[in-house]
Amino acid sequence: MPRNALYAQSGGVTPVINASAGGVIAAARRHPDRIGTMFAAQNGILGALDEVLIDTAQLTETHLTQLRHTPGGAFGSCRHKLKHGAELKRLFELFAAYDIGYFFYNGGGDSADTCLKVAEFAQYHGVDLTAIHIPKTIDNDLPLTDCSPGFGSVAKYVATSVREAGLDTASMAASSTKVFILEVMGRHAGWIAAAAGLASSDAASPPHLILTPEVPFEAGRFVRAMQETIARVGYCVVVAAEGVRDAQGVYLAESGATDAFGHVQLGGVAPVLAGLVKQHLGYKCHWAVADYLQRAARHLASATDLAQAIAVGEHAVSYALGGLRSVMPAIVREDNEPYRWRIEPVPLAEVANREKPLPLEFLNGDGLHLSPLGREYFAPLIQGEVPPPYRDGLPDYPRWQFVTGAKRLPAFDPARG
Repeated sequence: MPRNALYAQSGGVTPVINASAGGVIAAARRHPDRIGTMFAAQNGILGALDEVLIDTAQLTETHLTQLRHTPGGAFGSCRHKLKHGAELKRLFELFAAYDIGYFFYNGGGDSADTCLKVAEFAQYHGVDLTAIHIPKTIDNDLPLTDCSPGFGSVAKYVATSVREAGLDTASMAASSTKVFILEVMGRHAGWIAAAAGLASSDAASPPHLILTPEVPFEAGRFVRAMQETIARVGYCVVVAAEGVRDAQGVYLAESGATDAFGHVQLGGVAPVLAGLVKQHLGYKCHWAVADYLQRAARHLASATDLAQAIAVGEHAVSYALGGLRSVMPAIVREDNEPYRWRIEPVPLAEVANREKPLPLEFLNGDGLHLSPLGREYFAPLIQGEVPPPYRDGLPDYPRWQFVTGAKRLPAFDPARG
């Protein structure tokens, strides 16, 4: 008898997370004798707890194709730290009510923690459930995988933006703006900021300075490097990860708030850096925060990234049907030129609650520029263009609206033990 499956998206979305969803759904449909109904939880694990489920049978083949072209999270995502006790019990009541035998959770490091909790609960209580984590994070900080789906497209977008903004800054530097600062995501790891270095073709082209959390920030050193760059080139373009911090580990832009997982909320490193420029050098400075733009830019997605996003979704189903449990499909790099990769399973216990920092050897000795080794790593990940369909001059993205099923369980009471 086939058993049903539940898929959910979690955490910050990416330009290609929906492609992974399409990969999961399409792969499941190829095995009707093993997987019955593929449900999707609306708004991640919260939708599962509230029993807001979508029967993906309502998605046509055209819809599956559209998933590959659409940014955001088609089924809705969330940030929620699954709690032991009432929440885990409720989740397994849902699994029982819908005969869920397969759970696919698509997210980053915190989502891996949720998936691991589900897998361990099932094992401890002898529940026949296969939990597979599907990797996704633009931060590229998941361990045991060469890269994370979503990152390659963001790297391509940021490097492109830096190259274009650099030309703008250069054209105005003689009489106006001499400094442009782009703040990118990366709380604990500087992968995105470092990848922006791909935009540079020589020592005079931007980005001229790269700031990452892995290299402690020193204001005096930053000011001197900027002054030298402007004297040499005439202007300076900086890319800074949001998580830049000093030698004591204090973020330059702490706001004092925390999210559901206890992560410090950051208030913006770019204006802090711009203040230093004005205070010490007096130059006119513009700054921008890539924020949601970088992770929603499906129009500039990497073909490599898209292929990998689909592949991890398909392999997740293959692993589940092959009897593997509590694993994550990881991307293994086989070669750089030409770039070749494959997918292999890795233990989820070695992924959850762990982060992969940017290797310092990916930066030059001064820690402010991309090294040849870093360029060799990043370059293949941004290759290829797969633009979405356009209509009236704009990307033709669907507005996803799904019918959710009638509920079978009582309303969830989180206070229940």
